[in-house]
Amino acid sequence: MIPGLWLDGSSWSAVTPLLEQAGHRVRALTLPGKESRDADRSGIGLQDHVDFVVAAVDEAAEPVVLVGHSGGGLIAQLASDARPEKVARVVYVDAAPMPEGSLINDEIPIVDHELPLPDWGFFEDEDLVDLDEAMRERFREQAVPEPVGVAYDRSVFTSERRREVPTTIVCCEFPAKMIQEWIEQGAPFVREIKAMKHVEYVDLPTGHWPQFTKPAELGRILLEAVART
Repeated sequence: MIPGLWLDGSSWSAVTPLLEQAGHRVRALTLPGKESRDADRSGIGLQDHVDFVVAAVDEAAEPVVLVGHSGGGLIAQLASDARPEKVARVVYVDAAPMPEGSLINDEIPIVDHELPLPDWGFFEDEDLVDLDEAMRERFREQAVPEPVGVAYDRSVFTSERRREVPTTIVCCEFPAKMIQEWIEQGAPFVREIKAMKHVEYVDLPTGHWPQFTKPAELGRILLEAVART
């Protein structure tokens, strides 16, 4: 389980019990530089997070399912590129496979050489659907600044085999129908999705953080994806 920006492994805490109760072994990762607000984030880039996930994949005795939320989706994609033979499926939670050279978000303001969680006005209205005030307060209390390089570095792939890894895209802000329309229109930002050999879509209408707003529904979707794997 790979968190998105500003989140650590505990961000999955409302989802992982559902998976564990079904008998799955779950590892919710806290990525380098996100151990605490006081952690040293200097010099940490996207590849450092990818290497951390790849090491976790290598430690597993069996092939794994990677679940990446938001920016964690690109990290999961790069980890599957590095270890396609050990990744049984990638589940993108309000994320999707991205073309080579993509980055997570280079519009997030840099403050004191890191990326703190911006004010809510930075986000689109669609991001914040179902994220009520109590959830926003808890999120901000727990948020950890992101290393700049993680959001600003561009992706580099090493293997076409990444496109053979079974893929599930959990569609929250934008329904599957819209993504399929973008593919039909030839939009460049979805060309990697089009190139995937085994891709499925699951709609979960909510905002950008379904692990907070719809954890039970997300848990069921993950269980079904693992069962198909």
